[in-house]
Amino acid sequence: MNFIITLLVNAGILLGMTYVLPSVKIKNYGTAILVALVIGLLNATLGMFLRFPMNVVTLGLISFVVHLVVTAIMIKLADKFFDDFEIKGFTPALIIALVMAVAGMLL
Repeated sequence: MNFIITLLVNAGILLGMTYVLPSVKIKNYGTAILVALVIGLLNATLGMFLRFPMNVVTLGLISFVVHLVVTAIMIKLADKFFDDFEIKGFTPALIIALVMAVAGMLL
């Protein structure tokens, strides 16, 4: 149940960011749900392999920053998978990752 709530909140964040950031475009809420699901799957699989060496190099001292950067990379990667989802630049992806992290902490 927690996974579904997190998925819907992340989809809402993605859709909300289209109104806040002009460089983010998403077609509808259904696309936002699919994109949030792909971002979650990429974070769980590929993100783990990226986070581990980065945390080892930094000795885990900036683990939160590493998690934000890796999530932003996964968001940009999800941008390549969908035609109805577009992010121009890395900074909006980093802002979306930050908002998702804050919302995840509040949940």
